[in-house]
Amino acid sequence: MMEIEEILRFLPHRYPFLLVDRVTDLVPGESVQGFKNVSINEPFFAGHFPGHPIMPGVLIVEALAQIAGVLAFNTSNRTAEDGYVYYLAGIDNARFKKPVGPGDKLNMTAVLMSERRTLMKFDCRATVDGELACSAEVLCVAREVVA
Repeated sequence: MMEIEEILRFLPHRYPFLLVDRVTDLVPGESVQGFKNVSINEPFFAGHFPGHPIMPGVLIVEALAQIAGVLAFNTSNRTAEDGYVYYLAGIDNARFKKPVGPGDKLNMTAVLMSERRTLMKFDCRATVDGELACSAEVLCVAREVVA
């Protein structure tokens, strides 16, 4: 289990763009599971289908990329504090099956499919109440941040 304080060591994202609330299972080099509690207070709900709030699909994919980033950092034995970031490098086969709205718990899983130098590919899935909301293959690439 990884609480928010530890997640902040691995992800450079901060409010309002941090989209991972908790990591519930992590096996470096293999997989990660976690979730985001979706609240009506999310800033995007003000303009994304007012009166019928839906979490934007691109933000669901971003949340999946962030959970994959936690796995990438742990697999490479680094943290964001070491001066590295994992950039989203590609998205393949993204599919949206169920809308995500306020009050939903977005459960996310990322499984490492391949790793080549600084590039990692993940099979990612987001579910709500056991139903698939989104699936995608996410590519992340490590880059050193030069201050």
